[in-house]
Amino acid sequence: MTQDGELDNIRNIGFIAHIDAGKTTVSERVLFFTGRTYKLGTVDDGTAVMDWMDQEKERGITIVSAATTVEWNGHKINIIDTPGHVDFTAEVERSLKVLDGGVVIFDANAGVEPQSETVWRQADRYQVPRLCFINKMDKIGADFFFSIKSIQERLGANPVPVQIPWGKEDDFKGVVDLIRQVVITWEGENGDKMSEGPIPDELKEDVAKYREIMIENAAEHDDELMAKFLEGEALSEEEIVRGLRIGTVKMDLYPVLCGTALRNKGVQPLIDAIVDYLPSPDEVPAIEGTKPGTEDVALRQPDPEEPFAALAFKVVTDPFAGRLVYLRVYSGVCKSGSNVLNTTRQDRERLGRLIQMHSNHREELEEARAGNIVAAVGLKNTFTGDTICETDDPILLETIQFPEPVISVAIEPKTREEEEKLIDALVKLAQEDPTFRSAHDQETAQTIISGMGELHLEIIVDRLKREFNVDAQTGRPQVAYRETIRQSARAEGRYVRQSGGRGQYGHVWLTVEPLETGSGIEFVNKIVGGAIPREYIPAVEAGAREAAMNGIITGFSMVDIRITLDDGSFHDVDSSEMAFKMAGSMGFKAAANRAKPVALEPIMSVEVVTPEESMGDVLGDINGRRAQIQGMEPRGDLQIIDAFVPLGEMFGYATTLRSSSQGRANYSMQFDHYAEVPKHIAESVSVAAGT
Repeated sequence: MTQDGELDNIRNIGFIAHIDAGKTTVSERVLFFTGRTYKLGTVDDGTAVMDWMDQEKERGITIVSAATTVEWNGHKINIIDTPGHVDFTAEVERSLKVLDGGVVIFDANAGVEPQSETVWRQADRYQVPRLCFINKMDKIGADFFFSIKSIQERLGANPVPVQIPWGKEDDFKGVVDLIRQVVITWEGENGDKMSEGPIPDELKEDVAKYREIMIENAAEHDDELMAKFLEGEALSEEEIVRGLRIGTVKMDLYPVLCGTALRNKGVQPLIDAIVDYLPSPDEVPAIEGTKPGTEDVALRQPDPEEPFAALAFKVVTDPFAGRLVYLRVYSGVCKSGSNVLNTTRQDRERLGRLIQMHSNHREELEEARAGNIVAAVGLKNTFTGDTICETDDPILLETIQFPEPVISVAIEPKTREEEEKLIDALVKLAQEDPTFRSAHDQETAQTIISGMGELHLEIIVDRLKREFNVDAQTGRPQVAYRETIRQSARAEGRYVRQSGGRGQYGHVWLTVEPLETGSGIEFVNKIVGGAIPREYIPAVEAGAREAAMNGIITGFSMVDIRITLDDGSFHDVDSSEMAFKMAGSMGFKAAANRAKPVALEPIMSVEVVTPEESMGDVLGDINGRRAQIQGMEPRGDLQIIDAFVPLGEMFGYATTLRSSSQGRANYSMQFDHYAEVPKHIAESVSVAAGT
């Protein structure tokens, strides 16, 4: 067994991809070939180890990221299998935050798909080095070289094949290892017998071409290798691997392998490539944070001798172990039963038991060392994105940013007795999933739940029933609109009440102006000369922000506005925080009303894949949904339609698409941006919101 202290023998990796590219199948094969499981699980049969939730087994998709650890040739590989469906993008986000490397899986028939682009950009943001695995080489329409080209063109990346396929579709026989210049084939029911042989004549030209490209890329990243290459000397296998590894860790290149996980071909070389090319924890930069309460930068090296620091990246409620907090240990060592500091919340916690997770099974640990991913029991007040560290040497690590929910529904229990159970369950689910929100609407007395899409909320309702025994019903989905302003305006907010005894007096002048998309709400205090005492400024800000949360047109929150407090007055006796909060709210509403307020709606990036014969019907329908067609291109005998479509027009689209294409078309969509709502739609939104 690998010692935890041997950092160079650890790999923390994730499988990421578009939905249905085969991530979970690859994960299952990795578990089998590393001896972690002794039976091949499949997604279609609902027997995949990594898809352990009932909802995952029934739908054949991954919903939550599952973690496991395997051993391979003296190396310890911590694996996270992430979802591909856009509704569960938060699972990918938090996984990439704590991983050192990734394996991006592509469908050989489709190449780069919309969610492939999303996860690739997420990995870019977190600076995660990657391998590429072109899966499903046995599928009709499989094309390895088309997939390579799509990675270059759509992702702007530098894919470097270290293998090329021998055959494709039904004729897929195996792969050519370009480094060792041998053909690898697989035999036996489970593909556990690998054979090597000479390269067939029909492949020699392609092998020479792609081997030259691979060697040139390897040489570019090492001066010694480049000198040998320019002098015409042959590079050894070890030198090629070394050069490719340097380029991969720097994210200058991405080694590409291929196979078909379902037919058990290509998985063992993929595990070798994970060890050969992806970085160990001591090859990634030291984690950067700040000293709590200051802006001073603090670093933690991936070293067991450093002070302990870890990031909580996931919270789950386990039916047996209770509340589990997943931790990525960046430095030091933590032991079960030790006291730690949650620097995010300035709260001391006791670290109960430490557990190595294998999907939803648990193995007890005495300690967790730098570079590892573990789960902890007993952290009662630690949530996703929190920093856990030594009490004597605190550090605050950067938290994880999650997208805002774009869809809401009203939910209520079927019986009055279940109301408390529902509220308790929603709190637990919100702790687990940062993109899920629940709130009580005072005006309608309804509980509103919000998430990333229809499937996301459907799964939440299903989990309420199965895990928490709460039978709930939901209303029609509601789009999470936003509002903003189109020009600057200035207005007065004056709150004066006199009713015998002490009165209330608050008086402000506020200026509002539009900001760039994604800026949120910004508050600037420009009071000079004590026109308003300093202690009342936070109350003005709170009042203005509260008013912005309730909007002007639709009742939805306003975004991308700078609020500047530049004048006002106070009364020595009658002024109070409450009076200035009310004045701030009134001043904001008055200014925003003068600043050309507009409603915004979430626009989804939609890709529709349809047979040629259904193209007319599909195009007509999507145009009727206020779509902006971005492009159309053929892919084999299929047509691909790329469009921007308002989320409010996409409810029930799956059923319509199925019926207009005899069930042969499919689509994927993800949130792209907010755009101004047409006037006639905005009026109906206002009516629905009761404004």
